[in-house]
Amino acid sequence: MRIPRFLPVFCVLVLAGCLSPVPEKPVAEKELRVATTYDRISGWAESDPRPGFDVFMQSCSSLERRDGWRDACEAAEWVDSENRTEVLRFFHEHFTPHRLQTPDGESTGLITGYYVPNLNGSREPSDRFSWPLYGVPDDLLVIDLREVYPALGDYRLRGRVEGRRVVPYLTRAEIDGEQTPLEGHELLWVDDPVELFFLHIQGSGRIQFEDGSATMVNYADQNGHPYRSIGKLLLDRGEMTRHQMSMQNIRAWARDNPDKTRDLLDENPSYIFFRELDTADGNPPGAMGLPLTPGYSLAVDPRYVPLGAPVFLDTRWPGEERPLRRLMGAQDTGGAFWGAVRGDFYWGVGEVAGNYAGRMKQQGALWLLLPRESEKQSPPPAGVG
Repeated sequence: MRIPRFLPVFCVLVLAGCLSPVPEKPVAEKELRVATTYDRISGWAESDPRPGFDVFMQSCSSLERRDGWRDACEAAEWVDSENRTEVLRFFHEHFTPHRLQTPDGESTGLITGYYVPNLNGSREPSDRFSWPLYGVPDDLLVIDLREVYPALGDYRLRGRVEGRRVVPYLTRAEIDGEQTPLEGHELLWVDDPVELFFLHIQGSGRIQFEDGSATMVNYADQNGHPYRSIGKLLLDRGEMTRHQMSMQNIRAWARDNPDKTRDLLDENPSYIFFRELDTADGNPPGAMGLPLTPGYSLAVDPRYVPLGAPVFLDTRWPGEERPLRRLMGAQDTGGAFWGAVRGDFYWGVGEVAGNYAGRMKQQGALWLLLPRESEKQSPPPAGVG
């Protein structure tokens, strides 16, 4: 929906304040990218760039249509993707690495993980399967401000009409309340409200039916309210320590405190609406519409990292001191995190992936690889392996 030109801007600002505003862009965005050389990237020389190269080739189906990326994508077609030295040479010849940093000059930030959970579900409600997954409601308005108010173009606004007013959309507590305002928009039903809550956080999931069949569901839209971390709430209330904090321990807390769980979940007003995909196998699409690659697709803030760009990650394995350094593809994004030095690592589908994702909350550094200009005015970086 586009806002009529006569709508007062203060009305839009009031609505924006309730509907998940995006932080303003820094004044000096380029300062968050510092050009460097490959020999200054921790772990680059020892890494294997071949899986990351394959992800980049997949992204080229979109990137090749963008100015500045076409030459690199065309050159990649001639690279022997199984030859490590040749792949390294490709990146050194066609890309300049940029160390990402915060506005304060910090070069490390938070790296988390996500995955595709398996849930038990049904196409019909029952005593067991009583928790609905909703499709996009008919009354959800998507408000695009970019043409009328460019300064507000980064806001993601959702709302609904109440009389002659546009008001914030329903919160989680209202949607899941006794009034069931979205009755009739159910896609499926599942048997566990906590697993459903985590499905909302992950954005995609596989629903397994009692007859052995399954389907995949994927993010379709959101109610416009900001995400609030229930993990942080548990920390603030002294229910667990920072060392104990993980997705697995939150599940355990919910099992041990069923009388408190519903109120805790309702503290996060954000709510996700889903769509059903054609296939139950494989990996779901990310923000580029391409299937994610376990261990090599990264969700980023697209204001600082172009979707499809190669990104080198230097962090540690979840819960370990062992380095995790690899070339990945920025193929996804998410609404619950923001910043130049911020990444969400896609682990894959199922329980093993969930164990990694649930424990991943590491500090890490990111290097963004951007294509060189067509007229190379600087010598290629040193350190080709």
